[in-house]
Amino acid sequence: MTDTIPPTSSPSKRVLLASPRGYCAGVDRAVETVERALDKHGAPVYVRKEIVHNRHVVDTLAERGAIFVDETDEVPEGALVVFSAHGVSPAVHASAEERQLRTIDATCPLVTKVHQEAKRFARDDYDILLIGHVGHEEVEGTEGEAPEHIQVVEGPHQVDDVQVRDETKLVWLSQTTLSVDETMETVRRLRERFPLLNDPPSDDICYATQNRQSAVKAMAPDCDLVIVVGSENSSNSVRLVEVALQNGAKAGHLVDYAKEIDLAWLEGVGTVGITSGASVPEILVQGVLDLLAEHGYSDVETVTTAQETLTFALPRELRPARTAQ
Repeated sequence: MTDTIPPTSSPSKRVLLASPRGYCAGVDRAVETVERALDKHGAPVYVRKEIVHNRHVVDTLAERGAIFVDETDEVPEGALVVFSAHGVSPAVHASAEERQLRTIDATCPLVTKVHQEAKRFARDDYDILLIGHVGHEEVEGTEGEAPEHIQVVEGPHQVDDVQVRDETKLVWLSQTTLSVDETMETVRRLRERFPLLNDPPSDDICYATQNRQSAVKAMAPDCDLVIVVGSENSSNSVRLVEVALQNGAKAGHLVDYAKEIDLAWLEGVGTVGITSGASVPEILVQGVLDLLAEHGYSDVETVTTAQETLTFALPRELRPARTAQ
């Protein structure tokens, strides 16, 4: 048995709470779309894939009568299906039409914008380099708009493998939930190979993704530990852990719920940073704050780097009917 030297003093305990965090406008719209569809049509309402990448949200909607499926061929003919916030390819729309499904499209308008860009550049016969994660639903949906023109580039390590037909007709687009810094590093490497590479008409990485990363960057240097509330299949949540570690946080972890926090993480920790991914309801963040307060972290300071006011209208099928004047 070895002797342990007691610490001379315990670090003062505090929490830095990132703002903005949690729900973005696209997630808020998508979740409300399923809720309103259940209110209007009753259960069951089918949803292709997870409406958003958050376990709590999906489980809560399932309890209300939403049935989540992987593909439209699992939906009974003539039934109602909602397309998730991540978007779908034209082939999925066609499949739904063949099965005479009633559809409500909850695709985030910022994802729809990337789809429109892909279609426009494909019409003009550009090669499109789509920066994103192979297999992610958003990437599959965008790629499906112009499969003959799009090649996916997952990061700087794949730049040397890119082959194009005409370097003068080349544009990059991106998945909306990526790390801003890593995406721009990929673009920098691509531009070294292809100096005439065109930028998208407007920023593809969504405002909420950028804002949440900026808030984490601001607080990370002061944090011994950053806890990101979010699910493992949520790209933007996973990126927040990476951004925290890259910008000075001594440790970082992703949890769905407060109960997943290992109390060993808190040993010797003075400052804990808290944030949440764009598909995370605030009740889950409050659960983490409550647990930390029980262990002495009751001093909470908010780190605000932006104000968000953007909202998106619901799909037209769910908007209130206008009354005649």
